[in-house]
Amino acid sequence: MIDRRWIWMPLLVTLFSGGCACYQIGARTLYRPDIQTVYVPMFASESFRFGLGERLTEAVVREIHATTPYKVVSKEMADSTLSGELIADQKSVIAGNGLDEARIIQENLTVVYRWTDSRGNVLQQPLSLTLAPALSADSLNVASKYVPEAGQTMAIAQEEAIRDLAVQIVRNMQAPW
Repeated sequence: MIDRRWIWMPLLVTLFSGGCACYQIGARTLYRPDIQTVYVPMFASESFRFGLGERLTEAVVREIHATTPYKVVSKEMADSTLSGELIADQKSVIAGNGLDEARIIQENLTVVYRWTDSRGNVLQQPLSLTLAPALSADSLNVASKYVPEAGQTMAIAQEEAIRDLAVQIVRNMQAPW
């Protein structure tokens, strides 16, 4: 004879598990399920300082590999394209001493970028993370300070700003909630 308690068990399991069917777990859920690969062409640069576009492109590719499930591939094999341009590179003195020498200097980098799928549709509008109100909503501006008297250089400040820009660009590739 069959125990009547076990007859209702499949119905209860189906009823209670149905409410959780659309939930997913893990880091992959932060990113678009329809995109697997990304093509990242060299970021253009309007700066007179050598190699900033190349360094930014390398930082973005490293960040994509380190923090997302996407693979960076060639243009022909990509589901999407992440392209951008470094539109501003400014150095300004924040504080000086009595002899009018720079004590604290700030390096500002501004980038405009776009992430599109293979058909040209914009996948994610970047968040407005600009520090300057005159910039457009699809640009990112990062500032990095350095102190020459302490042995810091502009190259160190640029590398920090490039790393921060790459992190922000890749974070904006997450799927909207």
